[in-house]
Amino acid sequence: MNQAVRLEKGAESPRSMELPGRPARVGLALVPLLSLGVLGFVPSLALALRRGTRSDWLAALLFTAASVGWCFQIALTPEETHGLAYLVDVVLLAAATLGAAAHGLAAGRAGR
Repeated sequence: MNQAVRLEKGAESPRSMELPGRPARVGLALVPLLSLGVLGFVPSLALALRRGTRSDWLAALLFTAASVGWCFQIALTPEETHGLAYLVDVVLLAAATLGAAAHGLAAGRAGR
């Protein structure tokens, strides 16, 4: 069974709360751009696994939902699309690509 583990006073957490350096964050931000949003969840998921805060997991969930939603949208929409279907395509693509890349670069800057 899982039992709660008590940390002694002054003990360090096993998870590092520091973000990776700038080159690693730039590399993570390039993943959604190079995959055109298909792997848009990768930067936020890597940050969530690294730091484990609630906001990081929420961002990972949102970008995963945007990527999956965009994949479903392109599978279910005809090639010649107009109007609302086209707008949904553009918004999901922008969120999964540009939003995920911007999040990968700017995550954690407010805490510094």
